[in-house]
Amino acid sequence: MSRARLYSYWRSTAAYRVRIALNLKGLSYETVAVDLKPGIDAQKSTAYTDRNPQGLIPFFEDGNVEIAQSMAILAYLDEQHPEPPLLPATAQMRGDVRSIAQLIACDIHPLNNIGVLTFLSDAMEIDATARGQWYENWIHRGFQSIEDTIRAKGDGFTIGDTPTLADVCLVPQVYNARRFNVPLSNYPEIVAVEQRCLDLPAFDEARPERQPDAPADG
Repeated sequence: MSRARLYSYWRSTAAYRVRIALNLKGLSYETVAVDLKPGIDAQKSTAYTDRNPQGLIPFFEDGNVEIAQSMAILAYLDEQHPEPPLLPATAQMRGDVRSIAQLIACDIHPLNNIGVLTFLSDAMEIDATARGQWYENWIHRGFQSIEDTIRAKGDGFTIGDTPTLADVCLVPQVYNARRFNVPLSNYPEIVAVEQRCLDLPAFDEARPERQPDAPADG
């Protein structure tokens, strides 16, 4: 059986989610780097869009299975490799986990990804200060809700006492917030969960700076 492939970019928040899940599941895979840097834009090349018409990262191949979009990939991984599960045992906890994961993947991340930020700068001619305010606004709105949820329902991790899909989505989003210098002092619960996750090899090995396409100088 051929080895699974993850088409990835070291700084991609969505690809980071998938790397964490693959590591949690103990699955071996090959990283195929797709350089998203402006001026290179390998994701827009015909060679890539012939494979993934969405022209986005990540893209996952597992034998004859080909899946775009990180959340779809994560669902596939959990269905095909149910141990350890990304969703907890009870219906209430599964709902809580999905709620946090979707808040991040559907509400925070789409408004702050590189395509949106580039459009704000280039097409809308919004300056760097205003663009930073845009980014921070959506981070703070989402993170305050997550902070409150962890305080109420966390027990070491975002929901409960083991890593779940919520943590798989949260840790990359915290990385992204740090990258854009968003202050996190109001979110001690989020920061504590992030550190607890990063202490685990599955999360640690998925860090952007540890990827094969990461530049030597970070």
